[in-house]
Amino acid sequence: MKLNFFTQRLSTVGRWMAATLLCLSAMTFVWQGAFFSNTAAMASPAVNSMAADPDAGDVVQEKASKDAGRAKNFIRDTEEKVKETAKTNAAKVDRASDEGSFVERKAKKDAATIEKRASEDSARTQKAVDNTKNAVERAVDSIKDVFSN
Repeated sequence: MKLNFFTQRLSTVGRWMAATLLCLSAMTFVWQGAFFSNTAAMASPAVNSMAADPDAGDVVQEKASKDAGRAKNFIRDTEEKVKETAKTNAAKVDRASDEGSFVERKAKKDAATIEKRASEDSARTQKAVDNTKNAVERAVDSIKDVFSN
């Protein structure tokens, strides 16, 4: 059925009114949702927040230092295991090959390279751990300064 000019305009106005009503309803429900929330918990003085605790910064810094120490110990252990594995593999090649062969020299050279890189990687990673720990401590100190003023 083909709509005439008048019914076509009426249909367009009806769609606009329906869309407007839908948007207004959605905004009303969102607006009312803010008033139904429980705001009593926000203003409660009994809440022990971390920002109100003066020792919280020290706890965070202590935790960061302890975790950094654990991470560095793990890195050192890994470095030693990599070095030990490289030496073991070079020794296996040494036992399996002829005296002074190309493969034996290559295995020893590779073991030395692996040990060197393990030490370098370990040092870099430990430095990154220290940098991260220091950044956390600086951030905590900055937050403490803000709340102490």
